[in-house]
Amino acid sequence: MIDYLEELNKQTFLIVEYGIESCNDDTLKYINRGHNFACTRMAIEKTAERNIYVGGHVIMGLPGEDASESLRQAPIISSLPLTMLKIHQMQIIKGTRLAKIFKEKPFHLYTVEEYVDLITKYIKLLRNDLVLERFVTQSPSELLIAPKWGLKNYEFTNLLNNKLKALNLANQKSDRKE
Repeated sequence: MIDYLEELNKQTFLIVEYGIESCNDDTLKYINRGHNFACTRMAIEKTAERNIYVGGHVIMGLPGEDASESLRQAPIISSLPLTMLKIHQMQIIKGTRLAKIFKEKPFHLYTVEEYVDLITKYIKLLRNDLVLERFVTQSPSELLIAPKWGLKNYEFTNLLNNKLKALNLANQKSDRKE
């Protein structure tokens, strides 16, 4: 597959995105990802070695992962040869195994304010050349159990930008936009 992607990359613009989700193997096992972080690292590195742009995707607030665990993982994510990163909050979607778990034993989901604080700290731990493509995601309201923030993506980005400006971090990461 990687040989095919390398050839395709010579013919057109290509980004391969990997669902990293977490660097924590216990979490990956719990959410039934079917791989550990070493597999993710290997796939990302092998892709980048072929001069293919590589994207990654992480979720903040997975069950069992608090803010300190997310912040512990930021330098690990930053050490990967990623071109861009998508980050978003944990969401509980109707009809999923996670929805059943959440109903039986609710776990903490970030408020908007908590999440803005976490993302602000997380960004500071990432390398400056890593393009941040997204900070939140928005599932259809009819499928979403929680959290129900009632914000559009651009509204969240405005809150985050205001927080970064207030902390004088906006200029340091000025090339980062949603």
